[in-house]
Amino acid sequence: MLHCVSGQTPLVANYVPEEFTPDERDILRPYFTNLDGPVFALVNLPEVVKGALFARYSRSSKSLRRLFLDEFVGELDTAGDATVDATIGLERAEALYDRVFFEYGDDSVAQLGGVHLACEQASNILTKILEWGRLMSYLEQSTRYIPYDERLGGRYRYHRDPDIVSSKLGARYVSDMDQLFTIYSELATEMTEHFRGLHPKGEGDSDFVHRQAVRAKAFDAVRGILPAAALSNVGIYGSGQAYEALLVRMRASTLPEARHYSELMLHELRKVVPSFLKRVDLPDRGVATSNYLAENNAAMETIAYEVLGDDNAPTPHGSHVELVDFDPEGELKVVAAMLYPHTDLPESAVLDRVHSMSTEDRLGVMRAYVGDRTNRRHRPGRALERTDYRFDVLSDYGGFRDLQRHRMATVEWQTLGPLHGYVRPASLSEAGVAQRFDDAMEISGGLWNLLAEQFPDRAAYAVSLAHRIRYTMQFNAREAMHMLELRSSVQGHPSYRAVAQRMHRLIEEKAGHRAIAEMMTYVDHSGEAELERIGAERRAEARRGAAGAE
Repeated sequence: MLHCVSGQTPLVANYVPEEFTPDERDILRPYFTNLDGPVFALVNLPEVVKGALFARYSRSSKSLRRLFLDEFVGELDTAGDATVDATIGLERAEALYDRVFFEYGDDSVAQLGGVHLACEQASNILTKILEWGRLMSYLEQSTRYIPYDERLGGRYRYHRDPDIVSSKLGARYVSDMDQLFTIYSELATEMTEHFRGLHPKGEGDSDFVHRQAVRAKAFDAVRGILPAAALSNVGIYGSGQAYEALLVRMRASTLPEARHYSELMLHELRKVVPSFLKRVDLPDRGVATSNYLAENNAAMETIAYEVLGDDNAPTPHGSHVELVDFDPEGELKVVAAMLYPHTDLPESAVLDRVHSMSTEDRLGVMRAYVGDRTNRRHRPGRALERTDYRFDVLSDYGGFRDLQRHRMATVEWQTLGPLHGYVRPASLSEAGVAQRFDDAMEISGGLWNLLAEQFPDRAAYAVSLAHRIRYTMQFNAREAMHMLELRSSVQGHPSYRAVAQRMHRLIEEKAGHRAIAEMMTYVDHSGEAELERIGAERRAEARRGAAGAE
């Protein structure tokens, strides 16, 4: 059972504090709700600045506060901000929201106030919990741009669970984690040199563009070594209502890191939107809901074991994507949905008409609806939401991390472990370092076996991103158009590109929705690119040049 938590400042002893000079602290104080902990909200800044900070955040190894000091504060007019107090007028606002929101329970009011929240030093297990909600926006630090050989507070960046570290397994946990990061660091350097020799700088490309593209490819190749305990930074923007739902769910988690982190978040959010979060730790409201979620999860664990046992399904050879459910009449229903807003007929009558149409007439409707798409951002309307696809996927955890962030999809995943083997990129064999990658996987699997006995709810920390995880994804055809075109693009990681390409083929061939698949004109079925990021880096440099010229 869960209990109310006092209003005292949560402990942050498990996190590496940032160091700022007195002058830097004076600059930061008006804009961040705290200067020491890993969770903090952004205040007193224009929305465009907060958005730009988060956008830059995902591709920088710096913390958000350091990024603000180094790259943003010089561009802002902060004159007079030193005396800004974010609590001015808070009491009057509190009284109003207490009356409308808390007393009368009008939840819609809590949708009207939003907060930019930085969540730093979160494990890759915790980030998936943070990114569960649909009605929030997220930007997560990218393994493609961040070198994980950079240390934080003099040590490698992975979560050190206090119970594990203080147990008899503590020394083994730290030693094995350090080994994984050491192998990652060494191979990142070697693969950078390998790809630099394999892909010489093209004519017209700057040294910077070529270096960035090569580094990204090297990081992609070795990211599978990183354990799920590896730390990441996540920028979140959401309404008070969305944060309330997130915190209630986190407080019900079996993962101690999630429960502790929820208190850090609640403490900071209450500095900005306190009224929206009054119910989170009330015994008869948020606590009761968290208890309900925790008890249901425990009950399902028990009954699943009773009815299914602990037998493990045979693992397919390699990763796989299976279309497990679809509507055979999905395309007909989509055509009817396309026509419905343009008639006075009831939907049943429109569907009857569609059934009697010729195939060519139906295709005519669909082609008119999709129109002339000159780029993948031109997407037709909600008629495509009339039919759904459900997939069962087995892919590496690294690829899952990217696919899971598609909020319009319904995603459920199983516990992360080494059961289903791992994916080793072919480029590692070509570079002659496959054995060292396999050594890392052996370290990961061995540590998981030890943790699973004493800390089963935390054993996933040991599992490297290259290990496979099984999950389901369900989404409608409109989301399929967005997700599959984006994730199959040539600049994407080969892991999730393969999943997106296979999903598109299954929609076309197994579901037989050939016209819907045809609409997705920007799904890319080409093979692996030489340098996935070279095109994007060229475009970015061109934009920087144009901005400089202006």
